Amino acid sequence: MGLRLYNTMGRTMQDFKPITPGFAGFYGCGPTVYNYAHIGNLRAYVFLDTLDRTLTFLGYDKKHVMNITDIGHLTGDADAGEDKMLKTAQERHESVLEVAKFYTDAFFKDLDGLNIIRPDVVCKATEHVPDMIELIKRIEANGHTYMAGGNLYFDVSTFPDYGKLANINLDDLKAGARIDVDQNKRSPYDFVLWFTKSKFENQALTWDSPWGRGYPGWHIECSAMSMKYLGEHFDIHTGGIDHIPIHHTNEIAQSEGATGHKWVNYWLHNEFLVIAKDKKAAEAGEGAKMSKSSGNFLTLQSLIDKGYNPLDYRFFLLGGHYRKQIYFSYDAMDGAKNARQALVQRVAKIAQSAGGISALNAEKTYKKGEAADCSGLSQKAAEYINEFKVAIENDLSTPVAMSRLQKCVKDQSLEPSEALELIRRMDSVTGLALVKSAAALLKETPVCNGTVAVSHEGDSEAAEIDALVKERTEAKKARDFARADEIRRNLDARGVVVTDTPNGPVWERK
Repeated sequence: MGLRLYNTMGRTMQDFKPITPGFAGFYGCGPTVYNYAHIGNLRAYVFLDTLDRTLTFLGYDKKHVMNITDIGHLTGDADAGEDKMLKTAQERHESVLEVAKFYTDAFFKDLDGLNIIRPDVVCKATEHVPDMIELIKRIEANGHTYMAGGNLYFDVSTFPDYGKLANINLDDLKAGARIDVDQNKRSPYDFVLWFTKSKFENQALTWDSPWGRGYPGWHIECSAMSMKYLGEHFDIHTGGIDHIPIHHTNEIAQSEGATGHKWVNYWLHNEFLVIAKDKKAAEAGEGAKMSKSSGNFLTLQSLIDKGYNPLDYRFFLLGGHYRKQIYFSYDAMDGAKNARQALVQRVAKIAQSAGGISALNAEKTYKKGEAADCSGLSQKAAEYINEFKVAIENDLSTPVAMSRLQKCVKDQSLEPSEALELIRRMDSVTGLALVKSAAALLKETPVCNGTVAVSHEGDSEAAEIDALVKERTEAKKARDFARADEIRRNLDARGVVVTDTPNGPVWERK
């Protein structure tokens, strides 16, 4: 079938046709490092990681670029509100750069916990101001700017396609429709490229420029840095849906206003994470968008403090398509935690059948396209890979891909060693670290009287079932096969499956 993506530009599913055959360049909007990332923010980076992993799985060379905004982002995307970085620095009695380093480190700690591959290029705004100045000079030379009140503005009336991403019709605009009117602006949709007259006293970071000493507007950062590392025309730009009407719309105007040609071919946007009070509210679609400004947000550490593994949260996110709202509740997180643990336990059982922990020890990194290559696989294994590939090629459909992974893990007709190979290949996209987690489980799992004590946290009947499994083992040793079979039938009636392995029996819920 080939990779198909939903392009926000045009609102259609489209075949992915890279500018350079076999290579994909993509840019993802990174964090503004004035506070911890909340778990709604982190959804965007799990989505970006899925895209990164998918491209490698499908055989593309790729270059993934992400910015770090450490200057100039106001609390309102449209040149309104407070300077986020300056506000936090003043509250913490630290310099802006100290604040930026602290929260940048915290951000990457979260990414590591979620098993997110680092982008190929991470670029800080503070280190690319000369690139921004050069880009603004090109925009100015093409007649798209004006000075007012000491600041340099982009004049959207000079760019006929302004708003095409967000389906904005400039003819329908009224002054003040989007924001409180900046008296210096000719139109409420104009935006600042360079500030020399800051609304804040003692602006922390400023640079010399042709327009005076000051600092760049937020939108110009992404245009300048993406072009520096990906060129003036590249394949994919990603971000949250909240970036569509202002930030990404302004990026397009200034980028194409500078170059005179198309900038990005595919625009991909992830939906919001919404907080619901419980499972019933989530199922009813009731909740509020997670937001730092409203104080309605949770960090990854807050989930860890409640006993969740960061990979439980990744599992939860993969259960929903990136273009659909996901309703977060602790009930949902409990379900994700239990489901991930059960999946890891199944992988551990397969490893035991394949020769024990030694079957998991060898880490394997797949080169581009290698994981999707079916040569050397059995017919059934090849079918699993192809089904998984079709799912992920369909606009990164992780819910369907996860169902194929789950089906594969439960298929006892597969040779254990081949099942492990399939798990490794699929998990190169899902990023759940299943083999690593299974290896850790087996290392921690005591073997007592021939019974492998696999964790069944949260199962109220676990102790009773453990005792029955142990009794069955003793009955078999005493050659009391009638009693052993009776116990197995009893467990089966309760929805418990017992599997005998070289290291002893393990059980799980059907």
